[in-house]
Amino acid sequence: MTVDEYLAGAPEPQRSTMTSLRATLRKVLPDATEGLSYGVPAFFFAGKPVAGYAYFAKHCSYFPHSGSVLSTMEADLGGYSWAKGTLRFPIGEPLPQLLVEALVAARLAELEA
Repeated sequence: MTVDEYLAGAPEPQRSTMTSLRATLRKVLPDATEGLSYGVPAFFFAGKPVAGYAYFAKHCSYFPHSGSVLSTMEADLGGYSWAKGTLRFPIGEPLPQLLVEALVAARLAELEA
C-alpha cells in the first residue's frame, strides 16, 4: 500500500483532514520522504520517521515517532487528548500549522541530540 492508497481508502471527513495534515507536513518538511511506518503514512528525514498520521472511526492521530516528544510539549497540547506516542484530534479539524511545526521541530531536535 502507498500513502495515496491509504488516503484514498479513508472516508470523509477523515480523508480531507488527513490530506490537510499531509500538506502541512510537506510544507514543514520539504526535504523529507513519504512512506508507511507501522502501516500508516509517515514522513522520514535522513531515513528516520519524524511524523506520522492516521485516521480512525472517532478521531485522527498524529504520531511523533517518539515516546518523549509529547510529554515535553504538554503545555502546547491544549485540549488535545494524548498518550506517550499519540496525539489524538477531532475528525474534521486538522492540527494547526504552528503546532505541527513545533512537533516536528521537537522530533528533529531529538534526532540530532
